Amino acid sequence: MQPTLYSFKAENVRKTWAIFIVFLVIVIGLGWIFAQTYQSPDILYVAVIFSILMNFIGYWKSDSIALTLAKARPADHDSNKELYHVVENLCITAGIPMPKIYIIDDVSANAFATGRNPQHASIAVTTGLLSRLDKTEIEGVIAHELSHIRNYDILLSTVVVVMVGFIAIISNIFTRSMWFGARDDRENPNSIFAIIGIIAMVLAPIAATLIQLSISRKREFLADASGALLTRYPEGLASALEKISSDVPMRSAQGATAHLYFSNPFKADSVGQNKISFMAKLFMTHPPIEERIKKLREME
Repeated sequence: MQPTLYSFKAENVRKTWAIFIVFLVIVIGLGWIFAQTYQSPDILYVAVIFSILMNFIGYWKSDSIALTLAKARPADHDSNKELYHVVENLCITAGIPMPKIYIIDDVSANAFATGRNPQHASIAVTTGLLSRLDKTEIEGVIAHELSHIRNYDILLSTVVVVMVGFIAIISNIFTRSMWFGARDDRENPNSIFAIIGIIAMVLAPIAATLIQLSISRKREFLADASGALLTRYPEGLASALEKISSDVPMRSAQGATAHLYFSNPFKADSVGQNKISFMAKLFMTHPPIEERIKKLREME
């Protein structure tokens, strides 16, 4: 049976709740370890409050955070009429509301979609994408991003931005606190908890990042296929991927938001590179571009 829009929505909502639970467990677990290490139950209380607050922010404000991190500004309609027309026409075809449109001042060609649902969605495109791609290629990229919106990928991907970022921040704070507050093991009755704390601080951001990467890669192929069906011209999207893959890295890109973009903003998945190892693929935010282009051209 073919997957439906409802099944995509239900799956992503379930995964979003799973991310919330994982975040709660990691933060509260770190809080408990350090409460034991420093013999201060207040640390655990702070961790519980902090994790609940971050889950709330992750759902309601993660899109604003992602746009701020990308240094995106609202697009002026009069200066970007062609872009507005492309987005509007594709939204009508896809049967979704018109998202807010943002511009990122960056010479590298790229784009991303964010938001918690199609009614509260945004698309950000770089000035490099508008200047370097032709109309059919821009349509392919926009169709890809609208597919992320229609398939309800945006809630999951955007929430991960906040969760991964804050887990890394928490681990860094605890690392610094233990470094500057370290004592001789003979004087520290809780040295075993300190060791566990160090291990947890190393593993927590790695686990969060792996969640971020696996979510992104699985959905890129689906968005490519959905976008190609939306425009009925897979070559436009394939051509856009070829141009973007050979572009320079984005100046405004950050690790926490890399998985949101149409193509890896750090350009680690460029066309023509050597064969990628399994371990390298594990830490890539996107599938190899050559694989994406191949699948698109097989659709023709």
